[in-house]
Formats: sequence, structure tokens, C-alpha cells
Amino acid sequence: MIKIREATKNDINTLYNLILGIAKYHNQEKSVVTNTEEMLRSGFDKNPKFGALLAEINSEVVGYLSYTWNYSIWNGCDYMNLDDLYVTSEYRGQKVGLHLMRYAQDFCADKGINLIRWEVQKDNIKAIKFYNKLGAKMTEKGIFRWNLKEIITE
Repeated sequence: MIKIREATKNDINTLYNLILGIAKYHNQEKSVVTNTEEMLRSGFDKNPKFGALLAEINSEVVGYLSYTWNYSIWNGCDYMNLDDLYVTSEYRGQKVGLHLMRYAQDFCADKGINLIRWEVQKDNIKAIKFYNKLGAKMTEKGIFRWNLKEIITE
């Protein structure tokens, strides 16, 4: 049986290891610059900047969904920005991701939130098929990232 719950500060090492797991899966380990101390400070203080849902099977954490809250001026509403959805390799194909997404859906509905947004790499066909089955729609909008620490001035 799959159980979904909100992460607590006691889960910080598990959550950090899952983040490293998804980074490794996408060959992006060098992109992870956070650490458990920063995650505790930014995710579990009085004004958390992110949240996470954990999926458990037999009390073992086997996946997570991380998110932030944002506002869309075009849509005129708050929304959940889904940061990561990840299931460990041995539990893929067992509907863990579906349970995480459905929990996020209900979690948002309970808060009066009607929109969840996220990014997906265009070549991630399995993920795109999964999201399409949920009824989500992918747009063609490109995503830029501007790291202000790396700006070269002339």
C-alpha cells in the first residue's frame, strides 16, 4: 500500500538523498548545490520556501514531490509550482508517481488552488505520456535560467 505524507524536518536526510537520486538519474549531480542545513532553514522554518510530499511503501520512502507556491499574474491566481517528481528505480511502474500527483491535486484543492505548473524536458517521453494521462497539457514555452552569479560584464 502506498502512503503519501508531508515531509517534516525529521525527513531532511531522506529528502536530500532523493534529490541526489533524481540529479544522478538526469546526470545533473553537479547542479545540486544545496545541503541539508540550507534545506532545513528554507523548508522548515516559520515561513517555508518549499514543501515536499513523500511516498512510502511499508514505511520505506520510495519517492517524493517537491513544490513551491507562486502567483500567476496572467491567470490571476496562486498555483503550485511542482519542482521535482521522483520515484526510486525499484518502485517505478507501481503507481507511486500517480499517488503523489493525486495527493498534490487534493492538497491544492483543499487550499483553493486550481493550478499546478511544472517543467519537463521535451525528450522525456515517458514523463510526458504520464502527465498527459493525468489530463495535464504541455506548452511550447521555452524556459530560460539566468544565473546572476555568472554574469559577465563588459
